[in-house]
Amino acid sequence: EDYLFNLEDELLGKMMVFAKKIAVAIRQSTSCVRVGVAVLGMEVPHAHIHLVPLNKESDLSFRKKKLKLKPEEMEAIAQSIREKLS
Repeated sequence: EDYLFNLEDELLGKMMVFAKKIAVAIRQSTSCVRVGVAVLGMEVPHAHIHLVPLNKESDLSFRKKKLKLKPEEMEAIAQSIREKLS
């Protein structure tokens, strides 16, 4: 299924519980105030959500330029998230 809201209720529920765990790890690994959730799914043929670190609502705008991080900065954040999940 490629549309989130066509998923079976049980699977959608499990997906949101999983997203909650990831969001907690993102928040602990960044200086964000909250982690936002976006459901787009127009470009890839599978159901998915975007978890976005937020400090203000406008941070969730996909029209803004993408944040550019050095590979080592991105890896440090990814490693921190992995550590929080283990």
